[in-house]
Amino acid sequence: MVGSLRYLCNSRPDLAFAVGAVSRFVNSPKKSHMIAVKKIMRYVKGTMNYGILLPNTLSNAVNRLEGFSYSDRCGDHVDRRSTTGYIFKFLDAPISWCSKKQPVIALSSCEAEYIACAFAACQGIWLESLLKDIKIELTEPMQLLVDNKSAINLARNPISHGRSKHIETRFHFIRDQVNKGKIVLSHCPTDEQQADILT
Repeated sequence: MVGSLRYLCNSRPDLAFAVGAVSRFVNSPKKSHMIAVKKIMRYVKGTMNYGILLPNTLSNAVNRLEGFSYSDRCGDHVDRRSTTGYIFKFLDAPISWCSKKQPVIALSSCEAEYIACAFAACQGIWLESLLKDIKIELTEPMQLLVDNKSAINLARNPISHGRSKHIETRFHFIRDQVNKGKIVLSHCPTDEQQADILT
């Protein structure tokens, strides 16, 4: 059943977090995990008409890739790792999304959000390249919306601070993309954060 739910995640971003959570226990499931899977199946049954709609015309559309990046703070109570969630939209329709645990334990909410931004930036750069390969030229730089102002400031300011010097170098990819002008980071109020459902 979990495999079927994972397949559904390819077209249903609203399932990604819940299915990812139960997927961690497929090797040694307990009764509680089976109950969770059944709840997800009931949700799917009640929302079978949900889907992704793309506009039928490109006129008056903003040709920009828009991403939302979000992270919880130590959401897994067993290993204390945070969950990254991001979603990318093109022509106001979701085209890519992800919900996964971060590979390191974040020491602050700023760090967790910064790591989520880095993962989202990697995906966004790949999506831009894919769109270019299929002859879709973007008219504006990619916009990545984040609800943590400290993470935005950390990405914009290349100076190493005492509280951020321990962050692994690979996560500073976001900083490089912002400095090159390939990504515009913007603040998004938490109640408008579309990637929240993925954490």
